[in-house]
Amino acid sequence: MKVKKRKIKNAAIFFICWFAVLVFWVDGVLNFQTLVNFFGSYALVEIALLLLVILPTWVVYKLTKESKDELKKGKEE
Repeated sequence: MKVKKRKIKNAAIFFICWFAVLVFWVDGVLNFQTLVNFFGSYALVEIALLLLVILPTWVVYKLTKESKDELKKGKEE
């Protein structure tokens, strides 16, 4: 399996930024315990928050295109 550095870099940057935004909203604005009380389950809230971070990061990874230079290097090797 060929490592796609550009895709991984973009997905990692998105992950860090999106995670920081969610932490701000969940811990600062919405208050985590309020979400638990609203949905009625700690596990449900945790799983939903994990999916809100993992799924968009995966989509960014899939949608990021490789540059032509990196594709040429990959074919030469």
